[in-house]
Amino acid sequence: MGKATGFLDYPRVDGPVVEPKARITNFDEFHLRLDEEEQRLQGARCMNCGVPFCQAGVMIAGMASGCPLHNLVPETNELVYKGKWEAAYNRLSKTHGLPEFTSHVCPALCENACTCGLNTAPVSTKENEKAIIEYAYAHDLVKEEEPKIRTGKTVAIIGSGPSGLSTAQMLNRRGHKVTVFERSDRVGGLLRYGIPNMKLDKRIIDRRVKLLEAAGVEFKCSVNVGVDVTGEELLAKYDRVVLCCGASNPRDLNSPGRDAKGIYFAVDFLKEVSKKLMDLDYDSKALMAATDFSFKSLKGKKVIVVGGGDTGNDCVGTSIRLGASSVTQLEMMPQAPTERLESNPWPEWPKVLKTDYGQEEAIYKFGEDPRIYQTTITEFIKDKKDNLKAVKVVSLESKKDEKSGRMMMVPVEGTERELKADMVLIAAGFLGSEGYVRDSFKVECNERTNVKTDEGYATSRDRVFTAGDMHRGQSLVVWAIAEGRACAKAVDESLMGYSNL
Repeated sequence: MGKATGFLDYPRVDGPVVEPKARITNFDEFHLRLDEEEQRLQGARCMNCGVPFCQAGVMIAGMASGCPLHNLVPETNELVYKGKWEAAYNRLSKTHGLPEFTSHVCPALCENACTCGLNTAPVSTKENEKAIIEYAYAHDLVKEEEPKIRTGKTVAIIGSGPSGLSTAQMLNRRGHKVTVFERSDRVGGLLRYGIPNMKLDKRIIDRRVKLLEAAGVEFKCSVNVGVDVTGEELLAKYDRVVLCCGASNPRDLNSPGRDAKGIYFAVDFLKEVSKKLMDLDYDSKALMAATDFSFKSLKGKKVIVVGGGDTGNDCVGTSIRLGASSVTQLEMMPQAPTERLESNPWPEWPKVLKTDYGQEEAIYKFGEDPRIYQTTITEFIKDKKDNLKAVKVVSLESKKDEKSGRMMMVPVEGTERELKADMVLIAAGFLGSEGYVRDSFKVECNERTNVKTDEGYATSRDRVFTAGDMHRGQSLVVWAIAEGRACAKAVDESLMGYSNL
């Protein structure tokens, strides 16, 4: 333990955040870092408790508690406090190969399970992790070296998101020859096109990809497996195939008027904006002035976002930056409590109200929280040219379904009303993996359309494995990375008869 009384001596201090007034003028990251000395004091707050739930990564009451990667959190925090940054990086690297991603976008399962957080603020483990990996990059400690011995085995990985990159990294380190196929024009998958630049600067992805390429990983972009090349062709060429295509089949709203012009899936909207930003060499002003989007421009438009999760919040923040005159966010479920209920004790995941950056920016810009709870769209209203002009919404209440016995959100009679809208972004979650890839490899799926596996990561098709959201359903980047590492070990064992990963 670095400092026995650290959690008593030092309050939690987070890195500075650019105020909404300034940050909505660009697409730059707005979470800044503490200076090194202050970050060390944050490491001192770690209690090194006897039961570190922060690194447990276990399911409690159906929710994850602690880090799925089982990062050695108390040890790295102690090394941060002592200023032993290289040792901290070496310790973090034992369990985690891509900390530059989770330290930006993870909701910090470790912190929500922190014992210190039971009575006071938890240790800022996520920011400590960012400080470690950025120190490592700045001091040339991050290496991806070409294996001295190759096994002669070949592996194709379909998808270059967090699970694909994690799987590729581990299998390449083992000595297998890895080729990653990506249907988009750039590597990164969800990291690249599902998360806005202000949360994860895409040059951070490029930094890691260059290291992987130098170590021998081959990336083939703009290749849509299942369309441009078949599963049979890949199985004929490679010893193993790993499907890491994500849960990218968006849930739709099949209300009357759905064919109106001006309705987009959130994932398509966010991808188009991110691609344009990169094509413009990260020039935020040029992006905000652009009018050659599929939706032309958002300036002066009333935007409605359907969905209250992270993707919906990203749509709120992006719409504000692109000049929307109003942004409203519809959420089917009731508003969460502001504090833990007795039925949701530590170290369960806290089911409490979270006001994220997009909502903060909407409050600044428009004077109120954009979220309307227990509400859904029942009809899209078009003008004579089939352009969206409004939506009809209804309030919802929770009632028990007589047949299933489950609690359901049902419409409240007499609460129908109209909201003006020029554009609707559907961020209502995902329905599992896309069928054409599964069909190309002839793998079985479960009732949630995720690829079905044995107790590990092997699919119903010989020599085909899967990891990440395609395997577990829509989830977190940290889970995708953890699954990639575990899947790599399973693939290695199937190739070599044993694994030292």
